[in-house]
Amino acid sequence: MTRSILFDHPPGTTALAAESPDFFSDLHLDQVVDAITAGFAEYDLKGFFYAPLDAIDSIQYRHEVMQDLESGPLLGAIDVFAKSMRRMREDIARSENITHVLQAQRYFLDAVNVYCDAVENLARRLAAVELRGRGLRLFRDYLSAYCDSADFQLLAGETKKLEALVAAITYTLEISGLRVTVSRYDGEPDYGMEVLATFEKFRQGGASQYAFNWPAGTHMSQVEEGALERVARLYPQVFSSLKDYSERHRTYLDETIEAFDREIHFYVACLAYADTLKSAGLSFCYPTVSEVSKHTFARDMFDVALAARLAKEKRAHMVCNDFELTGEERILVVTGANQGGKTTFARAFGQLHYLSRLGCPVPAKAARVYLFDRLFTHFEREEDLENLAGKLEFDLHRIQRILEEATERSILIMNESFNSTTIADALYMSREVLSRIMERDMTCVTVTFFDELAASAPKIVSMVAAVDERDQTERTFKIVRKPADGRAYAASIARKYRLTADDIRMRLQS
Repeated sequence: MTRSILFDHPPGTTALAAESPDFFSDLHLDQVVDAITAGFAEYDLKGFFYAPLDAIDSIQYRHEVMQDLESGPLLGAIDVFAKSMRRMREDIARSENITHVLQAQRYFLDAVNVYCDAVENLARRLAAVELRGRGLRLFRDYLSAYCDSADFQLLAGETKKLEALVAAITYTLEISGLRVTVSRYDGEPDYGMEVLATFEKFRQGGASQYAFNWPAGTHMSQVEEGALERVARLYPQVFSSLKDYSERHRTYLDETIEAFDREIHFYVACLAYADTLKSAGLSFCYPTVSEVSKHTFARDMFDVALAARLAKEKRAHMVCNDFELTGEERILVVTGANQGGKTTFARAFGQLHYLSRLGCPVPAKAARVYLFDRLFTHFEREEDLENLAGKLEFDLHRIQRILEEATERSILIMNESFNSTTIADALYMSREVLSRIMERDMTCVTVTFFDELAASAPKIVSMVAAVDERDQTERTFKIVRKPADGRAYAASIARKYRLTADDIRMRLQS
């Protein structure tokens, strides 16, 4: 069985989803994954981000690999290994795409030679560092045993011997008009060097450099092919060995090493992405994950997608927030000023929980999460504003399906649900949904304009998008734990529902 650096119990490629989960766009996780995997297209990493882990031990397994990579010189060793493996794949691609058999065999030999060197070098580098995590220790042991195996020793030895034989081939080309004669080299003088030596005495001062970039294609010309075939006739034993070698070692590539080369870049990509945000002053941590306690908290949590955009645009500093659910508390009801960061907070909550199930560092200074089973979102969808009855029906079907599929271990994130109906009906529906959520003991974040939903209850925590006390039109983007303050932020709500004085005046005039 192929060992995995990503999965302590490999799920197999069939377990990796081909498409992202439904909630990815709502939480902007599609943007996050796109950014993480940018520059790593050759490794086809996205499927790994669509496959959350089901066990705490599996999550810890990834944490250990990440921490080993962070704490030592391993990233440099992985980078050297990856570059060699990339060159190997390029040589293999050339050997498969060119038509001349002798040239293809030579590229194949080069590929295997690069592979053997890469494997042996990585084994030496891993043996020289202290590894604390299981994943890299197990792979190091596997790699060491593989390098010591009779099969690999035979492959590496035969490759080096054949490389030396090919490198030792020498021949001469005699060109007379259109005729080219190929013969064994027998100590003849190198006329090219003689010509250079002759003209050396005419050099005066520092000559200008004139560089010519000759096209260097993979395929040989007819003249080159003819010359190579005649060289093969001069050294039949070497080229016969090369043919036999190419046929016998077609399956030289070890599956576990091939999988490692791809899977380790999940970690490399995640750490590189996190480093870009750390350089902007933000924090990532490895969360404590529990499958028993629903006590959940985060310190200095932030929306990864928004932070990355602000960092790229060199705009304002990212505002971080805290939350905590203890005891019976399960639901965060987020109210307050419009455009005050409520939806961003809800997205950050979802991102943190989902990334925790991937075994990734999460966007917070410290965090503790519950091992949820499924994550659902109920965000407003783009819809024809003239067909409000249809939109409401669609929203109700969505929430009904979520409540049918969710369990007491699920998370639901709602963002201004049921906006397409009257305020009274939207409040009634929201209360009904929260009642079902509390009955099921689910974890939930709901962003709403209704202060009434934040009414005191053992399972409900009220959080408010704060404003500057000196100027209530200024948003702080801090989401603080406190009772809904009774301020309806009437201007914001009136604008949302087109109930300002100007809106009413225009209706009366129409």
